[in-house]
Amino acid sequence: MNTIEPKLDYIPNEIVCVDDYESFAKSRVDANAWVYISSASADEITYRANKQAFDKIHLLSRTLEDVKGGNTKLNLFGQEYAHPIFLAPVAYQKLVHGDGEIASAQAANAMESCMMVSGFSSTSLEEVSSHSNSPLWFQLYMQIDMNDNLFLIKKAENLGYKAIVITIDAPIAGIRNKEQKAGFCLPSHIEAINLRGMKQLTLDLNSTQSSIFDGVMAHSPTWADIKFIKENTKLPVILKGITHPSYAKKALELGIDGIIVSNHGGRTLDTLVPTIDILPKIVEAVDGKIPVLLDGGIRRGTDIIKALAFGASAVLIGRPIMFALATSGALGVAHILKILRDELEISMALTGCKTLKNITKEILF
Repeated sequence: MNTIEPKLDYIPNEIVCVDDYESFAKSRVDANAWVYISSASADEITYRANKQAFDKIHLLSRTLEDVKGGNTKLNLFGQEYAHPIFLAPVAYQKLVHGDGEIASAQAANAMESCMMVSGFSSTSLEEVSSHSNSPLWFQLYMQIDMNDNLFLIKKAENLGYKAIVITIDAPIAGIRNKEQKAGFCLPSHIEAINLRGMKQLTLDLNSTQSSIFDGVMAHSPTWADIKFIKENTKLPVILKGITHPSYAKKALELGIDGIIVSNHGGRTLDTLVPTIDILPKIVEAVDGKIPVLLDGGIRRGTDIIKALAFGASAVLIGRPIMFALATSGALGVAHILKILRDELEISMALTGCKTLKNITKEILF
């Protein structure tokens, strides 16, 4: 059993980049929590490939441009944001820190970021909202009872959340071998609190039926459900988990407001394409009609500028939230946002990009 070191109330001098948080985090959570936040599906090929794909893309330097007065501001769905670095919806944040999602919300406030609150949040939507002055988006895992979905969406609307993010790439959990070997289970004091009391799937199958095809997937959401949600909320609806151009085009047809290109950080289906590699095809498919965001492998400001050059409007960070939370709570999460924003500004300055609109494929080799 690992020895758990105390959380820090300062940033150690040894932490100078986002990846530095991982080793600090490992010693500050128990083995059960660690396997959950650090593992990915099957052989973890997609998890590794997300980052490796960024490393294979090279930038071109342009250092004589006038970038005085530059900034990282953007507008999405009528909302002004200070920078394009958002907190991805990450479940069960109390696994690594007692303040959980509240600490992340505080960090988002401090660094003027947008936080996406997971449907599997271990803190209620109300509590997160009460600690946030920055924009919040609510991420929904579709429940089997549509009334439950509508209840959650209306709650988010009433609390002032700015968008609904529907995750579509995980109707069934990925096979995470590390979790299986470790026997991962949620501690009794942690739950998806916003789903408490909602209808759960029960299977009544005969011996000839598949628990996958005839069970879980028989009750998973379809395009018709997405259309219904879109018609029953006043908020922008964003689909998260798109890696196929045909799905991007279908989303357009249904009037979806935005897309997040994501492979779930490699946690669902292994060997999925790295998100940065498929991003150009998704951007081409939507043809500028709606914003495209991206997550998966973002660890450097240079990763961010590459994603923006390929047409992303903003990027999301996921695992680093948990590593930073485990190390030093809200301070850690604020720090990774600061690191990435500083690195993005330096990347923009050295490639001659005064604003986000100046970031194009011209800076890529």
